[in-house]
Amino acid sequence: MSSGRVRVLRPEDLGPGERERWRELRAAADVPRSPFMEPEFTTAVGRVRPRARVAVLYEGTEPAGFLPYERGALGQGRAIGLGVSDCQGAVLRPGLVWDTGELLRACSVSSFAFDNLEADQRLFVPYAAEEHAAFVIDVEKGYETYESVLRTQSPKFLKTTLAKERRLGRQVGPVRFVFDERDPAALRTLMEWKSAQYRRTGRRDRFAQEWITRLVGRLAETRAPQCTGTLSVLYAGGRPVAAHFGLRSSSVLACWFPAYDPDFAKFSPGLVLHLRMAEAAAAEGIGLLDMGRGPAEYKDSLKTGELAVYEGAATRPGAGAALHWLSREPVRRAHAFVRARPRLASLASRTLRGAGRLRRS
Repeated sequence: MSSGRVRVLRPEDLGPGERERWRELRAAADVPRSPFMEPEFTTAVGRVRPRARVAVLYEGTEPAGFLPYERGALGQGRAIGLGVSDCQGAVLRPGLVWDTGELLRACSVSSFAFDNLEADQRLFVPYAAEEHAAFVIDVEKGYETYESVLRTQSPKFLKTTLAKERRLGRQVGPVRFVFDERDPAALRTLMEWKSAQYRRTGRRDRFAQEWITRLVGRLAETRAPQCTGTLSVLYAGGRPVAAHFGLRSSSVLACWFPAYDPDFAKFSPGLVLHLRMAEAAAAEGIGLLDMGRGPAEYKDSLKTGELAVYEGAATRPGAGAALHWLSREPVRRAHAFVRARPRLASLASRTLRGAGRLRRS
């Protein structure tokens, strides 16, 4: 085990040298370079979440690792941006070994909860309670190759979606796609659509939480080589019909908040948008679109593969660990029970949609 020291800082207090070292360690990792794992994402969260911290792990005078986290009530810790971050964990020098309990103690937390832990996280994977699939689109060999894959695995889906795109152009007006839209009004429209979708499906409205809205606003202005806020919009007849906001690095586009105008649902604008995003990403040299965990019919149609992510919590002995278990584990197990039973999951989904309709009536 390393006998190095740990220094805990606010994200904004990281120096230029520490940020550069973070990027070097991330570049050396043998995993997709998710923008959620870059210092810019942690800094943005730190601006809207006062309890955000970064543990800097030292070997001698050299930073050898970074753990971004948030310290919650009663000393319970959680991954930075838990609830919206689609990739979580520590950024460590390859081969670095550290005692997890000692690290949590140095961070003054009794636990470290995660729900999208990256697969190559030896510090925390042993504490995972569940493994999930994150669905991805591989465009490393170009968009034409991706289309050929779709023609083989989802021929009806591709043919139907492209036909709907043409019909959208004929019936509504010329179709135009912008990969990196800068109009703030388009971002506001996307958030309004997404909030309505959350309510319509009976889910918690993320944009009703001020910190998430502020975070997206900050990230929309973030321009860094490995973490750039990217708003993509599909227009028809001069008006937006579908949009997506996510983050991109030089090699990964993290699909985050997609939504569309329900008035154009018959044209499947969200599916058209994802195809055009894949095409534009490939043209930019991006090799992977990460659609995140959670089953969805559109993901099954678009995906070329899956990545493993983990949910759970690392804890150290004490009252804090027991408190974490009582506050989170029963709910997590209930969700897992429902997900493992398709008929029950379908019933739960219909119930949530019905509840959403009742709230609007």
